[in-house]
Amino acid sequence: MSALVRKTLGDYRRALIGWTIGVCAFLLLYLSIYDSIAANPDLYEKAALAKYPGALKDLMGGLADLATGAGFLQVIAYQLFGPMMLIMCAAVLGNRAVAVPEESGTLELVLTLPISRRRLILGRFAALALGLLGVGLATFLVIAVMSAVHDMGVPIGRVAAAHAGLYLLVLFFGTLALTLGAAVGSKALALAVTAVYAIGGYVVETLGRSVDAISWLRVISPFHYFLDGRPIYQGWPVGDYLVLLAATAVLLAVAVLTFDRRDVGV
Repeated sequence: MSALVRKTLGDYRRALIGWTIGVCAFLLLYLSIYDSIAANPDLYEKAALAKYPGALKDLMGGLADLATGAGFLQVIAYQLFGPMMLIMCAAVLGNRAVAVPEESGTLELVLTLPISRRRLILGRFAALALGLLGVGLATFLVIAVMSAVHDMGVPIGRVAAAHAGLYLLVLFFGTLALTLGAAVGSKALALAVTAVYAIGGYVVETLGRSVDAISWLRVISPFHYFLDGRPIYQGWPVGDYLVLLAATAVLLAVAVLTFDRRDVGV
């Protein structure tokens, strides 16, 4: 591991620890109530379906099989709450790769060191990927253990498939924030565009299944390549995951090229 990657991970340490603790605590809290829901499936499923109107129900993943292990994990960990929390984490870290130090004036000092701009971007991306991997492994262990303890009946391979897809989704949005920061140097713009794309992409993917007017937009939503294959139910959607990897690689290439060519503000 290069000194640049180690230094960046050190800078991310507090944020990574905080996000890991927060997301794991959320998962522990909500997954612990599965036994109560499984013991009264009709009551909880009817209550959930009655509580949310059609559009909100779609946004929550349907809720029809909330009392099954796979359905419960999908709603709590892989449909809305888990992805959005981890995307926020990734966007914050990706934003700190270039945009935050540029606006604070410290990036210019880094660029005086004997390190190329391309190496800087690649090193920051490597640290982002490793940091998110650490958060991903910690949350995967929480979900795997809680699934076994509460006898949710979901094979560990399917949990691994869903979590791998979640990691790729989150890495995409973290890379998007990094790329925007590298291209324009504005932390506010990078965060805003990442947030809008994440929320819009989620809405398009979930509501687009039943709303013809926006269904054609699903193919440009990263969530499509995570949710459409239903990995917690069906296993590894390899083709979809390759699309997410390819999209992330394209973003990284754009980050390298744009940052290498523009003037850095102070």
